[in-house]
Amino acid sequence: MTARHATDLVLPNVRVPVSLVARMDKFGGARDQDCVHGDLLIRSGRAERLVPASPTDELPRLVLPRLTECHVHLDKCYTISRMTGVRGGLQAAIAAQAADRVHWTQGDIRSRAMRGLEELVSSGCGSVRSHVDWGRDDNPNVPSLAWSVLRELAQECSDRVTLQLAPLTDVEQIADPDVADAIAREIASGGGVFGVFVLDQADRRRGIRQAFEAAERHGLALDFHVDEGLDDSLDGLEIIADLAIETGFEGPVLCGHACNLMNLDPESLENLFEKLVLSGISVAALPAANLFLQGRAAGTPDRRGVTRIQELRDADVPVVVGTDNVQDAFCPLGRHDPRQSLALAVLAAHLDPPFGTYFPMITTGARQALGLPSNHVDGASVGDLILFDAATTSDMLAGVSPPKGISAAFQGELA
Repeated sequence: MTARHATDLVLPNVRVPVSLVARMDKFGGARDQDCVHGDLLIRSGRAERLVPASPTDELPRLVLPRLTECHVHLDKCYTISRMTGVRGGLQAAIAAQAADRVHWTQGDIRSRAMRGLEELVSSGCGSVRSHVDWGRDDNPNVPSLAWSVLRELAQECSDRVTLQLAPLTDVEQIADPDVADAIAREIASGGGVFGVFVLDQADRRRGIRQAFEAAERHGLALDFHVDEGLDDSLDGLEIIADLAIETGFEGPVLCGHACNLMNLDPESLENLFEKLVLSGISVAALPAANLFLQGRAAGTPDRRGVTRIQELRDADVPVVVGTDNVQDAFCPLGRHDPRQSLALAVLAAHLDPPFGTYFPMITTGARQALGLPSNHVDGASVGDLILFDAATTSDMLAGVSPPKGISAAFQGELA
């Protein structure tokens, strides 16, 4: 490493994806496919720009902002090993996971959730949103044991990762305005996000409206599990978009799944996309669980459960990618790693290279979808940047070795 003056450091021979640079006109570097290449100048602890690369025979490394996991379930993870006969689609998974709750002691939840959170931090995450089942067996409208455990973990780990919590409430449950308001008040007391499950419930429109009204009163962001199926009758995403526009809701709204977009004809898709753009809603593609659960029939499935990532992006609807479930009834395999989730989305949705184009879906775009400030490479503090031993964006997505913090590359020079 070299220093230009007392407050400068230079990280040599790196590539930075163009999609993760806010001001290309000022950042510099030599264009190299979907990246720019050079030596990264760090001034006063922040990445400033690329300068011409020093001669070297070594392969370059990839610099990114810390990753963002937009959608996981830390309360459910790592339960599949104690389940038997888990087969079928979404409803079967819901039933199997509900049966497993007899094991959910404080210690059990904490151990599994901490394992998942440690995996996320090791994968390079600086921000995470986890959904948490809401309610107890004796009262579905009060916080669950998992909610209190994960709130403690969020506080304990706040120096390493921002953990947002979203309760997974049923949309019919919150159709009662008093219930919606009480839950929203509890969420707001811990800085959480109002999360709602929307499928084919009879009173879903009223429940969605109450979610918007309660979130507005208590200053909450909204996160919907919506249309997690391939049934033609599912219309939750359009209801959410209509009510977002009608109410003028300005807080961030993230809608996960949206599998049934696969059923819509081009004209219907165009009309819905116009509403999504107007409302500012972001859509989270969750390929792992959706590929495992959706389109089940006898034999090999012939329909994909993943949402229309390409068409949403082409229509300028913000699209992000999440991991969703890990080793539970909804997805029996996987690990907590946004890089793996994006790689799966590439394969499932036929996203062609260059792959750096899609990196905002697990970094800058994902943070914006969670209502957090954007985190481009230029201007970022060294603590918010990570370094991959990967020469290209395809190497990065294919790799399994964990990233390093930028500060570690200087071997004490930043201390």
